[in-house]
Amino acid sequence: MKINPLDDRVVVRPNEAEETTAGGIVLPDAAKEKQQRGTVLAVGPGRLLESGERSPISVKVGDQVLFGKYGGTEIEIDGEEVKILRESDILAKLV
Repeated sequence: MKINPLDDRVVVRPNEAEETTAGGIVLPDAAKEKQQRGTVLAVGPGRLLESGERSPISVKVGDQVLFGKYGGTEIEIDGEEVKILRESDILAKLV
C-alpha cells in the first residue's frame, strides 16, 4: 500500500472486531461494535506551525493506538479498510 498522509494525519488499520464475548457468546455481525484499536500504517510530516516549522508526531509506523469510535474517515485502499485520523483523534498509544 502506498499512501502518504498530509500534515498531522495518520493512517490506521483497525483491528478485527471481537467474535465472542468474555463469557463465550458468539456475536453476529450486526452486534459487533466498531473497533477502537488499530495499527499505524503511515504518518504525515506533522502540523505546520506559524513559525514555518513542523510539529513532530508522537506516533510512528507499527504503533498500536486507541482512537475515538467515530473519529477519522474510513476509506478502502487495495481492498483493505483503513482510517485516516488527525493526530488529535488518537487517544492513546498502547505500550
